[in-house]
Amino acid sequence: MSLIIDCHGHYTTAPKALEDWRNRQIAGIQDPALMPRAADLRISDDELRESIETNQLRLMRQRGSDLTLFSPRASFMAHHIGDFGVSSTWAAICNELVYRVSRLFPEHFVPVAMLPQSPGVDPATCIPELERCVREYGAVGINLNPDPSGGHWTSPPLTDRHWYPIYEKMVEYDIPAMIHVSTSCNACFHTTGAHYINADTTAVMQLIQGDLFKDFPTLRFIIPHGGGAAPYHWGRYRGLAQELKKPLLAEHLLKNVFFDTCVYHQPGIDLLARVIPVDNILFASEMIGAVRGIDPETGFHYDDTRRYIEASALSPEERHRIFEANARRVFPRLDALLEARGL
Repeated sequence: MSLIIDCHGHYTTAPKALEDWRNRQIAGIQDPALMPRAADLRISDDELRESIETNQLRLMRQRGSDLTLFSPRASFMAHHIGDFGVSSTWAAICNELVYRVSRLFPEHFVPVAMLPQSPGVDPATCIPELERCVREYGAVGINLNPDPSGGHWTSPPLTDRHWYPIYEKMVEYDIPAMIHVSTSCNACFHTTGAHYINADTTAVMQLIQGDLFKDFPTLRFIIPHGGGAAPYHWGRYRGLAQELKKPLLAEHLLKNVFFDTCVYHQPGIDLLARVIPVDNILFASEMIGAVRGIDPETGFHYDDTRRYIEASALSPEERHRIFEANARRVFPRLDALLEARGL
């Protein structure tokens, strides 16, 4: 029987003390006298346990998932706030909390790191935090924000050499990145309903336009939320690649790019599985995330995504790939961790 590995989980239920500390940090940008120290944040193990046991772990048990790749809350990354120093301190705090959760619940949570990105700042500044999270915390992947400006898109495309320091480190450690934006500060783009999906779609098109994987043939990206609009418009992207004189997408993109199942209705999952090869789909739910309600058409939570995979026209072997095998292939450090546990 497959392990059910959820490749997309965020610590959205962290104790309120974390948000309070962040609000003090933001206030301290304008008035340095108000800036808190990292040591001022005190959250006990018991508080962490309660925040997980009554939320993510409870739902994992109810819904039948085994392991979540867990990262700091995406909307809290807010890389557009403050400078690199602010982002660096904030990322270190959030990554440490996720690591502590993984130590308290090692069978159920494995860390994925947030980077201390900041608009206009060389991505190489993120390397020390990336290295620390991999070496000390056992992070098996990272989240990479292609738009640290928060909805204004001031950074170069993902195919630009601007990003190469991070890619080189990803290749060195053999870790993938989930391409994940944070809060939108642009009123034109709702954070989860527009900005997230825009970013997913934009990332796919940027990768089509460039030739990044010629320079980094082993680089791997996960495009979350089912790939944004890309699978629904796959003919458009195949045609655009053709006009750009690029190879077929199976060659140009799909050796390196993967899509998750954070698509919150059955027809969407069915389309994803028909359009995108099964080997490029990883199970995910982003539970207690963007869409937390109950679907009145089904009576189940929208983000109870295992139900959609089970109800799809996939074979048992294809479901195994989506639930477990693909994640172990895309996240080699996760595979090694599970093998060490005899799984």
